[in-house]
Amino acid sequence: MSYALYDRRDAIGVVTLNRPERLNAISGELLAAFSVALKAAIDDSEAAVIVLHGEGRAFCSGDDLKEFGLQSANAASIKAHISAIQEITHLMMGCDKPIVGALHGFAVGGGFEWLLNCDIIVAADNLVAFFPEMDWGQFVTGGVTHLLPQSIGYQRAMELLLLGERQSADQLLKLGLVNRVTKLEDMHDVAFEMAAKIATKSRFSVSRLKNLINKGLGDSLWNAVKLEEEVTIEAFSQPGAAERVQGFIARKK
Repeated sequence: MSYALYDRRDAIGVVTLNRPERLNAISGELLAAFSVALKAAIDDSEAAVIVLHGEGRAFCSGDDLKEFGLQSANAASIKAHISAIQEITHLMMGCDKPIVGALHGFAVGGGFEWLLNCDIIVAADNLVAFFPEMDWGQFVTGGVTHLLPQSIGYQRAMELLLLGERQSADQLLKLGLVNRVTKLEDMHDVAFEMAAKIATKSRFSVSRLKNLINKGLGDSLWNAVKLEEEVTIEAFSQPGAAERVQGFIARKK
């Protein structure tokens, strides 16, 4: 079974995170499958727009901390894991097809980062998003250190990142981090309706719009992604990192 799937509905490419038994928690296998599914969507000449969602009860519950020992086993495994995470951001924000997120349940850590990497977000009313990384001694990725302050301002970004408090769908809407909030049962219909409208527009104009807006972010975004990768690798390598993660798991329980 693949942990991420690609399908197409008319001119809409559909990427599905497919590890529902673990709330689509981020593992090495999920990252690899997600990358493959995104590349398939990007390379599909019949797909004008992409819808991203998660199977099961959540979009993405963040890093699978049960795999931390494997991911942090040595310098090579740490670098490979963090590079794979950052590749997702390069694919999502570097491609010329708009990505509409249809997000529900949890968008935690890396899942929150992927929310911020979408171009348009339809949130179910049960969506909860937060950054737990500071609680377990790690660091954010996904270009968040550039994107979040630009979106909501420096102080609010620092609050979300430092405190790691849970944000409801309505709070995310007030912050301007999602576009629509719908009932859970309506989420996919609204997301696909928006994607279908985008698909009717000039692909040339739409692709250039995304490219120019991302170019407008400048080198700062990609510099942030590179620096995040370096700091996250350092965080994984810190003495006692595994014990700190285990302590965080124990506190959650």
